[in-house]
Amino acid sequence: MTEPQIKSDPLYLLLRNGEIEEFNRRVASGETYDLTHCDFRRADLRGLVADGLDFSGSYFRQADLRGIDFSRSRLEGSSIHGAHIAGVYFPSELRPEEISLSLLYGTRMRYLKAD
Repeated sequence: MTEPQIKSDPLYLLLRNGEIEEFNRRVASGETYDLTHCDFRRADLRGLVADGLDFSGSYFRQADLRGIDFSRSRLEGSSIHGAHIAGVYFPSELRPEEISLSLLYGTRMRYLKAD
């Protein structure tokens, strides 16, 4: 499994530096980015427009995710250990148990597979 990284991607660095509004503006204008396998440890991401973003394999330990709508984002393989998640919408493919285990123990979240 790929370890979370601090990448040189300019839009990722905006998020790491708390420049959420600038990130949202630049994504809305069509700039490309790579947010997979990123380290968001302790990042304050409140206000992030996460619609359609791919955070697969990313690490959100103790990040502030309050109020973010991840319902149309990709979080498979991500970890949210100790994150602030009040008011967060998660993708319907994530079972509540997966979210709880990740929040409490740092396990990587697995998506519900269709039978």
